[in-house]
Amino acid sequence: MAILHIGVKPQEEIRARLIAIAKGEVKPTENEPKVWFPSIRSLAEVLSDHNRELLKMIAESEPQSLKELSELSGRAPSNLSRSLKTMANFGLVKMEKCQKSVRPIAVATEFHIHI
Repeated sequence: MAILHIGVKPQEEIRARLIAIAKGEVKPTENEPKVWFPSIRSLAEVLSDHNRELLKMIAESEPQSLKELSELSGRAPSNLSRSLKTMANFGLVKMEKCQKSVRPIAVATEFHIHI
């Protein structure tokens, strides 16, 4: 599994960088962060020990549904769904619709943090 590069910058700097990229003024390099957090605190909340364990569990067991992941992890479906939605918003997890269920897919289990 690939290593995900994560950056931490104030929201204003993230926005300015995205605008510069959109205008063609800046070209991101291969190892530059693709995921950005506005603070170390928000990064720590999303990549808590529990959430990193969850990402590893998803990568290793490849659950086919949230129900299966809930059973594997012992976490309540509502808590699990909330955590996965937050991680999906930051690009750490993909949620793939499969018939009547949703299958979580871990994007990465290792991270390089750029501050």
